[in-house]
Amino acid sequence: MDTTTDRDLDRFTDDVRAAPRDVGTVVLIVRRPSADVREILAEAELDPVLGLAGDDWIRRRSRNTPDGSADPEDQLTIMSTRVLAAIAPDRDRWPLAGDQLYVDLDLGEENLPAGTRLAVGGAIVRVSEKPHTGCAKFSERFGSDALRWINGPIGRGLRMRGLNARIEQAGTVRVGDTIRKA
Repeated sequence: MDTTTDRDLDRFTDDVRAAPRDVGTVVLIVRRPSADVREILAEAELDPVLGLAGDDWIRRRSRNTPDGSADPEDQLTIMSTRVLAAIAPDRDRWPLAGDQLYVDLDLGEENLPAGTRLAVGGAIVRVSEKPHTGCAKFSERFGSDALRWINGPIGRGLRMRGLNARIEQAGTVRVGDTIRKA
């Protein structure tokens, strides 16, 4: 990706804002078994201890926990497919974002404040206080203009980079399942 590209991504903001507010759809599920490896799944098990079954979240070290173990506040990451469609029209590139669930739902802070519970398939997750922000890898994969767009004031408020969640109740999630406020 040419990271010097300067697309007019602001023209997609209204589409992001138009996402369903109460009931959305799980469009894509991605497992990350190891660094930079992505597996597209039709269904996945969400577990309050392990995270998404087979994902490497549980093995990741964190500076945010006293013992350096995986941080339960970023156990599951969820991103808007409307944002991805704007920055990566080729859907085959979406898993590069590094999230596990890709949904059509308004992920904005106003709609889903920290602490909001979401029913995702048969599981329940809680939106974390911890923000999910773009990084150098995101910029390399989708362009510096995309990183500026999602990390700008509007992008942060709409959580264009997505959100972190903690799994509260185990369950199966499938592509096509609903994601809704619980």
